[in-house]
Amino acid sequence: MKWFLVLWAFPILLLGSWYGLSYNDMSFGYFMLTREANELVFQIYGNVLGIAPETIPPLVARAIVVDSCAVFAIMAFRRRRQIAAWWTARQSSTDGSKEGSAAPFASADSLSNAP
Repeated sequence: MKWFLVLWAFPILLLGSWYGLSYNDMSFGYFMLTREANELVFQIYGNVLGIAPETIPPLVARAIVVDSCAVFAIMAFRRRRQIAAWWTARQSSTDGSKEGSAAPFASADSLSNAP
């Protein structure tokens, strides 16, 4: 699972870093990080896909969001028993504190007796 997350996050981090640096023209002496390279890359992709180059960054952002939701859904599915146990423990502790005490946020671990 760790490698799955690394292989998901690395391309997103690489693409986001390149896009952020090249969009803001922080080149550090490298052509690939210039604004001209950014516009050239999206112009080439736009010509290949047959769409306007300005529409590509929002499409990529949407794809990253959808992929991230899919990755987190897979992670949640794999850990569904742990999440269910955490949720039931949380619900039972919340229900018990409402019935017995006046302070709903009171905790046995708290060292404070302030009102």
